[in-house]
Amino acid sequence: MTTHACITGIGSYLPERILTNRDLEAMVDTSEEWIVARTGIRERRMVAEGEATSHLAVRAAEHALADAGVQPSGIDLLVLGTSSPDMIFPATACLVQEALGMTCPAYDVNAACSGFVFALHAGVTAIESGRASRVLVIGADALTRHIDFADRTTCVLFGDGAGAVVLEASDEPGVLGIVLGSDGSGAGLLKIPAGGSARPVTPGGARDASRFVQMNGNEVFRFAVNAIPTATLEALEASGHSIDDLAWLVPHQANQRILNTVEQRLGIPPERVFSHVETTGNTSAASIPLALDDLYTSGRIASGDLVALVGFGAGLTWGAAVVRWTKPRSTEEN
Repeated sequence: MTTHACITGIGSYLPERILTNRDLEAMVDTSEEWIVARTGIRERRMVAEGEATSHLAVRAAEHALADAGVQPSGIDLLVLGTSSPDMIFPATACLVQEALGMTCPAYDVNAACSGFVFALHAGVTAIESGRASRVLVIGADALTRHIDFADRTTCVLFGDGAGAVVLEASDEPGVLGIVLGSDGSGAGLLKIPAGGSARPVTPGGARDASRFVQMNGNEVFRFAVNAIPTATLEALEASGHSIDDLAWLVPHQANQRILNTVEQRLGIPPERVFSHVETTGNTSAASIPLALDDLYTSGRIASGDLVALVGFGAGLTWGAAVVRWTKPRSTEEN
């Protein structure tokens, strides 16, 4: 009998602090109109002083575990997708594991904004191989810690948050197919150059621009509007479905213009493409599980719905997962 991985629990967390476009107008040469026209974003969340990626991840994980009715001790593996770890090492997943009182193996996956799909792949593989029965998969980022708020091309985009799912072994298909991809020739298009072994941060370079996110926006846009449709169609084909079978496309929430272009290229109606980028901004690896939880808690996804989760990010990386939603419709209000 084939073992499948199903999503049995989901949760998310956004920091309390809201940074609006009006706030940014007072910090950098920009305007509400320019930001909305270019990105569709009106506000985003920021971690508080003393708050880090691990804190966001713990809160999201607690919600997902409660939703699944699973105790932390019942998890066999924890995989955390992030590109803004609390520190270079240990893995942020280990900090989350300790905070939740778990004893299972825990590790990080860094595929930038594609991180949740890559982490999901690891969790699904562990279950399908029989090496785990329950896996906690988290996407969490606090990229506002790595943003130059004097650079209007990046500071308007990013926000902080976390989302998590519990995967459990099942006889019924849940996660039907996942495709992943990477193209290192585009590594220079989106990066934080300093902070690693190639360019360690020194006291004299503490304010060097190389320690902040740097992005070639035009090239990343061109990459994204090709990667998302291609990955979506490949994952659908791998799972034996077509675009017409989808109830929802849940893409990485990077930029509303990207989502609009993807809709056109896939020929999918806007009402079947979930977007809340207006209120979250680009939360990197947290983006997809945050959006999926919003879709679920607002009661817009039902058991049996076919959903595609699609991300792209620095690396360059991309990934798509086709999921048969098996949880009952939620009546919880956001």
